[in-house]
Amino acid sequence: MSTYYEPEAGEWVQPIRRGYKMRCCDCGLVHKFDFRIHKGHIQFRVFRDERSTAASRREAQKKEKP
Repeated sequence: MSTYYEPEAGEWVQPIRRGYKMRCCDCGLVHKFDFRIHKGHIQFRVFRDERSTAASRREAQKKEKP
């Protein structure tokens, strides 16, 4: 079972306001998003999460081994 929610392509997702993490299904790269409403507009900022990326890639490697 994956730690990350994996939506279908094009699916709308309701994220949490801070610390929302998204993983690329192809390479396992994980980004952390923070969202806010500023002057009536939705804004977000993104940070690469090195630790979660490493864990995600280790998990994927375990699944590949026979």
